[in-house]
Amino acid sequence: MNIRIHRGTHQIGGCVTEYEHNGWRLFVDYGEELPGGLNTGDLQVEGLTHGDLSKSALLITHYHGDHIGSIIKLPKELPIYMGKVGRDIQRVLSNHLKNRNDAHKMMLERLEHVDTFTEGKELEIPNCPFKIMPVTVDHSAFDAYAFKIVADGVSVYHTGDFRLHGFRSGKTPKMLKQYVSEVDYIVCEGTNVSRPEAASKKESKLQTDFETLFKENKGCVVYLSSTNIDRLFALYHAACKAHRTFYVDEYQKEVMNTVVNSGSIWTNSKLFQYEKYKPKVLIPNMNNRNCFFVSDSFKKALSEHGYVLIARANRHFDKLIDQIPGEKKKVLSMWNGYVKEGSEAYNENLAKSLDEDFDYMHTSGHIDMADLREFFRLLHPKGIIPIHTEKPEAFAKEFSDEWRVIVLNDGDSISLISSKRVDAGKLGSSM
Repeated sequence: MNIRIHRGTHQIGGCVTEYEHNGWRLFVDYGEELPGGLNTGDLQVEGLTHGDLSKSALLITHYHGDHIGSIIKLPKELPIYMGKVGRDIQRVLSNHLKNRNDAHKMMLERLEHVDTFTEGKELEIPNCPFKIMPVTVDHSAFDAYAFKIVADGVSVYHTGDFRLHGFRSGKTPKMLKQYVSEVDYIVCEGTNVSRPEAASKKESKLQTDFETLFKENKGCVVYLSSTNIDRLFALYHAACKAHRTFYVDEYQKEVMNTVVNSGSIWTNSKLFQYEKYKPKVLIPNMNNRNCFFVSDSFKKALSEHGYVLIARANRHFDKLIDQIPGEKKKVLSMWNGYVKEGSEAYNENLAKSLDEDFDYMHTSGHIDMADLREFFRLLHPKGIIPIHTEKPEAFAKEFSDEWRVIVLNDGDSISLISSKRVDAGKLGSSM
């Protein structure tokens, strides 16, 4: 089996990985590069963007834009596979944005031809020599996956984005034992090696902290990504326990409904079910689609019972929040790089909506280095290839005391040969 990292050896967004065996090409992810970071432009990859596609397929780990966003540029005849619920969530997102961004119109069209796989069930692609096992993982995107990929006696675990401090992380060791066991190599995300300050507080502890905040403050406005499903539901249940009404807009409610009605294995958990009082939907103003309808009775309900409002940085929510009476506690519950001036990801609209007086309550969607070490010990790899990181050398320094870390550059290709047949020292460059 040969592996080539077309993009992602020295950047976080836009990773593209190719596995090749016996003339077949299996790709994982084809997303957008992150704003402000490296910009390598459109890739030209044989078997992916052009050429003979009869022995090619693309796997998508999850619906974040830096993993799926560029599939609209790919030939329609290329087979693409992703999780069903993830596809449905992406469909809701693109439908919401289709009138503002032509790329989302194109995404809706492309999704109609995307096939799905099931967690824990081997994906069968006609005539494909790869054995592919999708393994559901805990990430800030719902229905995210890793893949165990096997060919020519070589086994690789491609992690995608994941963590071990989320609500669903407790199932990870059991799932690895059941569906993965040990592997020869791990192609691993290393996002947080360059973000040592990234919070890794458990999502359950963060939920408890929010419950306390909601009890202590009658009005709370929380800014978070509407597709951070675990956080969205955690805040909903925290609001219920604090006896605060939970408000979302139509789009956010549709995202929640998509998960509740999905039939996913995770919806057996109470976290992804509604309590007696469901989220309340903000009413659009029929006379002015640029704002919400704010009546005297609505204002009175907010003042009397308190509220938790899930907001986004746009004029609709800004106008609504300005009309809400009383003091408001604003909270940022996403990566703070979005509001740090000078940051490559700085979002001026979000910074203006928050002003300067806000609380920061967040935990990362990516694994920290201590948990990553424990994770490697579960799979006993002979070699580890870091991707989705700005600092692969730092990654190697972190873990080379126990494992061989193979550091590649974009475009590099190496042969992965089973450790049973060849000494690992013959494989690629390492640190």
